Amino acid sequence: MSKRLSFSLPFDVDLDDHLRKEVPGHTDYRVISQSLDARNANRGRKPVNQWVVEVIHEGERFSAYSQEFPDLGALKQKPIIVGAGPAGLFCALRLAEYGVPSILIERGERAHKRMLHIARFWRYGEFDRENNVCFGEGGAGLFSDGKLITRIKSPHVPYVMQRLVDFGAPPETAWLSNPHLGSNKIRQLIGKISDHLLSKGCEIYYNTRVDELIEVDGKIQGVKLSDGRELQSDHVVLAVGHSAHDMYHELVKKKVKLEAKDFAVGVRIEHPRELIDQIQYGDFAGKDLGAARYRLSWEDPTSKKGTYSFCMCPGGYVLSSGTEADGIVVNGMSNYARNSRWSNAALVVAVKANQDFSTDDVLGGMTFQREIEKRAFEMSCELASGKELPAQTLSEFMGGSKKDMPKTSTPSGIVRAPLDKILPDFITKHLRVALKQFDRSMNGFVSEKALLIAPETRTSAPVTVLRDKESLVSLSHKGLYPCGEGAGYAGGITSAAADGVKVAMSILESDKGLTQ
Repeated sequence: MSKRLSFSLPFDVDLDDHLRKEVPGHTDYRVISQSLDARNANRGRKPVNQWVVEVIHEGERFSAYSQEFPDLGALKQKPIIVGAGPAGLFCALRLAEYGVPSILIERGERAHKRMLHIARFWRYGEFDRENNVCFGEGGAGLFSDGKLITRIKSPHVPYVMQRLVDFGAPPETAWLSNPHLGSNKIRQLIGKISDHLLSKGCEIYYNTRVDELIEVDGKIQGVKLSDGRELQSDHVVLAVGHSAHDMYHELVKKKVKLEAKDFAVGVRIEHPRELIDQIQYGDFAGKDLGAARYRLSWEDPTSKKGTYSFCMCPGGYVLSSGTEADGIVVNGMSNYARNSRWSNAALVVAVKANQDFSTDDVLGGMTFQREIEKRAFEMSCELASGKELPAQTLSEFMGGSKKDMPKTSTPSGIVRAPLDKILPDFITKHLRVALKQFDRSMNGFVSEKALLIAPETRTSAPVTVLRDKESLVSLSHKGLYPCGEGAGYAGGITSAAADGVKVAMSILESDKGLTQ
């Protein structure tokens, strides 16, 4: 029988050597989890790896992840899944495991073709409404850090991780405590998932937008497409992502039950990667520890508002990621190697529903986001061509004098702009106070080499599409399954994929009697 061991080792101690010495006679091992503990490395404490390892001796075998999927046969009408991001793809994949093909509808192109449109946008400012950083096969997750970290306790997470490995993710994805694929590797495997779905009898319509939900007596029974076609189904899964503003308007029109929710808004902060590595690792910087990460948060004691780092991208890039021609939005991403010369993170301030924006209109949060994005675009048009991202040195933002703008990772370019004229006053005030606190936690964080790029507005959906906790069906419309990040039930690649699996299982339970 295999044996599981947990232990810590200095980062420069070889795991093979350690196991040969401490577990004599073992014939093989595999790593269950590995995490780097670099706390206080900047004060001289040597970083350590926390290992969980499974070892076997002669005649023993490793325990195997396995799950059986009986063929339940197709449904009377194929489920319709709107959106081919992580939630939609994994909903379709889970249904297909049980022999249930579905119809996936994606407003944008396949991932490799989508990249061509995005590259022209970044380089020339040629915006494509349907193919951008948020829309197209793979969704917004295709242009993120590729982090698979999640705090949810879903039983579907191991399945998601294993299937990602099956489709080409590095094997360690299944066991690392902070797995990271990088945008480049995610793009490669997303196409493989789609090809697999096609081989299982699924239909995928690319470059096809859902313009309308077909409603009959309070039940959603299908969709109307941008090319005029109508498709019928008893199950319509809404997995559109957090930026499908046109679909939010359609939901309001159909009186689908929504609720305004809190989110966060702020900036991207970008430092030279070497500086962040030095702050975090101290004398251990550059010693095969990888690009350093950080996580910062502070709550204002008066306003009770939190300001925090979000989606930290070590060795990454800052990207223009808007979904409207008259708005600018920023985001961050890293490739698998995390080897760019910069590290960035969102620094965002909590935005409260019914406090910072009116909820008389359930889409008040979306309006709040769009107003900021429009101001950013107008500022860029006034000072440059409209494609450049508004930016300010951190020292200038904090009240210092103007200095030359540092080089940046963003392919769109930047233009010096006063961020106070783009962001609401409460956002900039909280950022300035929090940055002073962050500099105490990470001495040198407030640096003349740092750059703020704005605005970061799409941290999460501005609404929740309410659903029953058990059936996962819309509270107002039978046949509609709100799913993933755009519906308010996920926050990242893994949690969105797991929610897609959860919705698939609910459909199978209701139609096929499958017990979970």
